[in-house]
Amino acid sequence: MPRSHNHLVPAIAVHPGEILKEALEEHGMTQRELAEKIGRPPQLISGIINGRKGITAETALDLADALGTSPELWLTLDSYYRLTIARQHRQERKAS
Repeated sequence: MPRSHNHLVPAIAVHPGEILKEALEEHGMTQRELAEKIGRPPQLISGIINGRKGITAETALDLADALGTSPELWLTLDSYYRLTIARQHRQERKAS
């Protein structure tokens, strides 16, 4: 793993949508079923799972209620993903 200011920078960033997809499979739930359960458009769930959308605090609360997790889990996954991407971009800029 490359270093950045005495911090290890992961070589890959895992979008929280990948974790959400696994959670849905574990719960035997479709994207549409989750969207209906939390009263959100199916496009939101699809966007998260496909890495096009992030997870807001409100969405984290909804996901936590629907999946029996904590909202902090979803916010942490999203924040960590975004921080990893930012570090990778910074590292790329410094290397060029």
